[in-house]
Order: sequence, then structure tokens, then C-alpha cells
Amino acid sequence: MWSSKPLGDIVDILDKQRKPITKKNRVEGNIPYYGATGVVDWVKDYIFEEKLVLVGEDGAKWDKGDNTAFIVDGKTWVNNHAHVIRPKANFVTHKWLTYYLTSIDLSPWVTGLTVPKLNQAQLRSIPIPLPPLAEQQRIVAKLDAAFAEIDKAIDATSLSIEQAKNGLCNLIDEKTSNRNDWKEYKISDLGLVQTGNTPKTSDKANYGTDIPFVKPPHFRANGTIEIGEDGLSLIGAKASRKAAAKSVMMVCIGATIGKVAVSSEDVCFNQQINALSTTKDYDAELIYWQMRGSRFQREVREKAGQATLPIISKAKWASLNIFLPSNIDEQIQIRNQLRALSNQTDNYCTMKSKKIQQLESLKSAILTQEINPSEAA
Repeated sequence: MWSSKPLGDIVDILDKQRKPITKKNRVEGNIPYYGATGVVDWVKDYIFEEKLVLVGEDGAKWDKGDNTAFIVDGKTWVNNHAHVIRPKANFVTHKWLTYYLTSIDLSPWVTGLTVPKLNQAQLRSIPIPLPPLAEQQRIVAKLDAAFAEIDKAIDATSLSIEQAKNGLCNLIDEKTSNRNDWKEYKISDLGLVQTGNTPKTSDKANYGTDIPFVKPPHFRANGTIEIGEDGLSLIGAKASRKAAAKSVMMVCIGATIGKVAVSSEDVCFNQQINALSTTKDYDAELIYWQMRGSRFQREVREKAGQATLPIISKAKWASLNIFLPSNIDEQIQIRNQLRALSNQTDNYCTMKSKKIQQLESLKSAILTQEINPSEAA
């Protein structure tokens, strides 16, 4: 039968030594700067220089299996959002404590509605089962070996998903780029090119549900646009720019630059997005597929530059090349082929993603089986 003690009895909590560094005061270096869920930044100085366990105090998730606890080793700086724990070697190992805290739901010890927080008093009160140290080490070694094999399978499956997505982009290029029998166009040759804008937010009369107002988060991975309840009024629409249904839209600034979709209806859109409303001679969906290809995405990134906040202007975007057959029926035929290839890729990636979920569930089941709180006295 295992013994059990409150966490506060078997560790030293070093929270008084931690402190934040504001962004403007951070000096870039090679020391990891930790917050509630992991590395926030890399800095020049350090507070700690030993093996420790960190647990999120606020700004974290505390559900079972959400990596609520993790080990750090060597020189580190920790801000005020993570508890800093030094296990007492005669009671508990770092790995046992980490595995146990990860295996349970810590939510019952979290307080506060506006800002949920695992405060130090609650942290100290968490009961920790304590098999003998040799047994802790045996179970940890068993878990390490099992998880290493599962993680290897997860990494291989994740790689296969990435390869499938890259393969689709390359297939798009093969079917659309530099075809001798196709004509080369600039985006500006294909229809109306616009950059969106945002009506004055201080004027509430601009906002309503009369017409959707698209922003980068509304772009779905499958090339559609999520139409939510947040939109513009008819007054606001007059102060914005409107793209007709079946316009090709691309995020042209920030972390999601290059994300592309086709609107299913007339929409207004903000200044982070460029839109092409094609004439009847050009199939919007075929243009969309070409913009998803490796060649076009690479050119967008090159035109955007290597700044911290990448951005491609309307003029630069409008000057990029698109290759199309002259015949609209042939455009539609190629578009349908690319749609079918994309569906096959999506089905494959969905199957592989389910496998990853199953592997993660297996890890959780093994962890619960080996570190079972019901065995604690």
C-alpha cells in the first residue's frame, strides 16, 4: 500500500525567487524564459540553475493530460505565471511528481472565475501518492520506455500528414504552373483587385447583420469562409469594401499570410485581406487552388519580405502570376480534378489525425494505469 502526503510536505516551493521581465527589458540570449505552459522567450540572464518542476499558476490548462506540469533543467528564468517546485529527494523524484500531476485533473484545486488560478495554498494541499523511491523509479522507467515508442509513432504519423499536404501543393503546381498551352496572367488581369478596410468602430451604426464582415480568423483550412453573426449594417457596408460572391480572398499580413479562400456570398472584409473578384472568363476556384500551390505561396512570402510582421501590398499581390487555359470549360475540368485530389488528401489526413488521437489516448490510459491515485492510502 502506498503512502500519501500533501504536495507541500514533500517539496520546496521557490516562487519567491521568480519574477517577470517586461518585453522592453528582455535582452535576447540563450536562456529559456518560462511561463505557465512552457518557453515564452529566450533571455540573457537566469534565476535558477538546477532541475525543477514547473506547474502553471494562471494562464494554463489544468485538465488531465494537458501537460500541466513539466521539468526544466539547467539555467532558467521563470515568470510569475508558473509555480517553481524542488522535490525533496527522500520523498519523491522529479519524474514521478510530473507524471502524477499530469495524470490527474487539477481543476478542483483551481479558484477564481474571472482569472482562474492554482494558488500556492491549493497547490500545497494536493495529495501525492508515494510508493517507495525504488518503485517510483521502476514505474517511471516503464512509462518512459512506453511513451518513447508511442511518441515515435505520433511523430511518424504527423510527418505523414505534413508530407500529404506538401504533396497536394506540389501536385497543384504540376497541374497549373508553366503549362505551354496555358496563358500567363497577372492577378490584376483577371478582375477587380481590392484591399479591405474597417468602418469606424466607434460608430455602432456601422455594425450589424446585414452583410458579413470577413477577418483572417474566418478563413477555414478547406478554403471556405466562416460566416458568423458579427457583420456590418447597410450603413457600415457603404463605408467598407465589398467583394462579390465567388471572390478569391487572401490574408496578406501577419502570421497567417497566404491563407486563401473563396467567398460563398457577397462580403465586406478588413484591411488584412486582398480580394480578387474575377470576370466570367475565369474560374475563381481554379485560381484559388493555384494560390494554394507551393509556387504561389513561395512568391507571396518572397514579396512580403522577412520582416517580423510580413506584409504584401495590393500592388505586389496583383502583380503575381496565374496560369490558366483560355477555355472556361477546361478551367472547370482542372478545378474539379484538384478538388478531388484535395478531398482525398483531407480524408487521408483525417484518418491519420484520428490515429494520433488514439495514440494520445493510449498514453493517457497507460499513465492512469501505472499511477493510480486509488492505490494511495
